[in-house]
Amino acid sequence: MIPLRQQEFLDRVVPRIAAEERVTAVALSGSLAHGSPDAFSDVDLVLAVPDEQHAAVMADRLALIASWTDLAVGFTGEHVGEPRLIVTLVGPPVLHVDFTFLPESQFARVVGRLHPLYGADEVLALPPPVLEPAFDAQWIEDRFWVWVHYGATKLARGELFEALDTLAALRSLVLGPLASVRAGAEPRGVRRLESIAPEDAVALRATVAGYDRSEAAEALRASVALYRRWRPSGVTQRAEAEELATAFLHEAIA
Repeated sequence: MIPLRQQEFLDRVVPRIAAEERVTAVALSGSLAHGSPDAFSDVDLVLAVPDEQHAAVMADRLALIASWTDLAVGFTGEHVGEPRLIVTLVGPPVLHVDFTFLPESQFARVVGRLHPLYGADEVLALPPPVLEPAFDAQWIEDRFWVWVHYGATKLARGELFEALDTLAALRSLVLGPLASVRAGAEPRGVRRLESIAPEDAVALRATVAGYDRSEAAEALRASVALYRRWRPSGVTQRAEAEELATAFLHEAIA
């Protein structure tokens, strides 16, 4: 069930979006689509735009959003690798609302994982592109030991803020997704990991450190140990990189 504030926003805004002829479908993503929202949930809207008009709509996005709702501030989503995203605060009442503008061909690819609000049936009639895998264990293995080495260099230099950021990245990009997949859930960083995989979430506490060199060192060691324990079978292990990175980590700690 969608909380009242978010539902009132949708009731008010979706008809205005539907009146824009260049938007052919609207769907919900995030917790509102996955059935576990609460009063603090963001509203994640995914909009379909004809492929040939996508560039023009991308240029007009902030003006369009301001015409649909009371826009306090908005910015593009390059910080999360998604330039088609506009992150906003709207209100009053204040809400965090994400608007992602996709070409129809790409919307058709993902609409099965969304909750359609308007027009999706028409867009579904388009032939979808070939789906890419949502989780790639080899992608993780090919990068993990470089990231461990990077964290160890920050630890050795005494750059503890950088080391702590590396630990957070390892949880978000590697350990959280692995724990989610182990529990049969979609990998989404560490989102809702406490309820998705409670036992693994307890184990993940060992990778959290305060601003303390010895704590950060133990957290890096724990990250390596958890990855080795949770690494899926079937990946091509980068044994040489693993040996070099872990040896360097032990040297940095010493």
